[in-house]
Amino acid sequence: MKSISGLAFASALALAASLGAAQAQSDLTVALQLEPPHLDPTSAAAGAIDSVVYSNIFEGLTRFMGDGSVVPGLAESWEISDDGLVYTFRLRDGVTFHDGTAMDAEDVKFSLDRARGEDSVNAQKALFEAISDVEVVDPLTVKITLSEPNGLFLFNLAWGDAVIVAPESIETIKTNPIGTGAFKFVDWVQGDKIEIAKNPEYWGTPAVLDTATFKFISDPTAAFAAVMAEDVDAYPNFPAPENLPQFEADPRFQVVFGSSEGETILSTNNKQPPFDNILVRQALAHAIDRQAIVDGAMFGLGTPIGTHFAPHHPAYVDLTGNSAYDPEKAKALLAEAGLAGGFETTLHLPPPSYARRGGEIVAAQLAEVGIKAEIINVEWAQWLETVFRGKNFGLTIVSHTEPMDIGIYARPDYYFQYDNKAFQDLMAELNRTTDAAKRTEMLQRAQTILSEDYVNGYLFQLAWPTVARTGVQGLWLNAPTQATDLTAVRWAE
Repeated sequence: MKSISGLAFASALALAASLGAAQAQSDLTVALQLEPPHLDPTSAAAGAIDSVVYSNIFEGLTRFMGDGSVVPGLAESWEISDDGLVYTFRLRDGVTFHDGTAMDAEDVKFSLDRARGEDSVNAQKALFEAISDVEVVDPLTVKITLSEPNGLFLFNLAWGDAVIVAPESIETIKTNPIGTGAFKFVDWVQGDKIEIAKNPEYWGTPAVLDTATFKFISDPTAAFAAVMAEDVDAYPNFPAPENLPQFEADPRFQVVFGSSEGETILSTNNKQPPFDNILVRQALAHAIDRQAIVDGAMFGLGTPIGTHFAPHHPAYVDLTGNSAYDPEKAKALLAEAGLAGGFETTLHLPPPSYARRGGEIVAAQLAEVGIKAEIINVEWAQWLETVFRGKNFGLTIVSHTEPMDIGIYARPDYYFQYDNKAFQDLMAELNRTTDAAKRTEMLQRAQTILSEDYVNGYLFQLAWPTVARTGVQGLWLNAPTQATDLTAVRWAE
């Protein structure tokens, strides 16, 4: 009897362990470097917001897939008038927000009018400038009229800044986001984690996971410890590339290498002296050894760039030669600008490791040509307030991870304050152009203008290494937009 009882006890333990393991396979813990300042993607420039809510909680009329393609989202189909000015969207039937209210054409009109309104705080308001009218035809049909053709309109509607929100929940959207996505918001423990859960009423293919947790771990050493201890199941854009070989050698983990839209740049305040002098900006460009930054800060992961454009894009032009590392030329340019003795400036560094690690290397390289950059480490909220909104900076390092965002250089009030009418006119022409060959030619011309104006110090294109436990499937390989899309993620059976 004693042995039978022991056997029964052992079997019970095995069953409990099995049930526990099965339960564990329905949830996922994902680590991210940056915690969002709030959870409304339509009213802030922080990509950390989209990293949590894009597709998971909020959806737009169109959406990006992991390969960068744009596909129908809340709009199941659309028709475009012959003159390219009128888009008629047919919405999916039966879509509800997480609070149970219906998503219909009135919500689309509210969202787009809010994004393009005079009092809009949308960080990408320019995406909606071509819209002249949004008309509700019936509950499932919306007609959008443009003031001029826009070859990127469907692409623009896939941005996180263009998701559809409801007027009923807008007052609390920053802390209690209510969308139409495959997951519902559950809880936010600030400084630690955000929890989401499967939306049982989702209109489309339901999520496989029952729950998911986003943990915020910016320190590379802490990130390594958390993944190694299996406290987190996946870490997209892992911040400590020096540890990747150790994970590759461990059968508990998988490491995949993708690409991102992240142009990592030494952003320069073009209106602050002496950076308002092109000779100084050119000197800055030649003082930077891009490959040394990639090797030293990113352990070889990253592609040097010479303009603001992703190397994997078909229209990319390699312009790194315009800003080749040449410290003697940098010194000569400074002397020509009347700054033979150099000058002092500030270098604001947000938390990501590419900025903090890269910033130390950049500061040392600048010092070699006489530019003394005072490093100021700031948290993300401080960066948004001081640099992005306040424009109170000399230099900063940041990765622009928005999809094909070269158009930001046509905004004179954007934080690096570049004002070139010829470039602005080119971007306006690009927006009106739908012919693919002509668009490619214009994009290449735009890249060249930015490179020859030395608007910023272009460093490298951010690689996208992901570390995950071996059984995790369905994570995006690449990052065509700022998203950690968990809608198709599952554990291997």
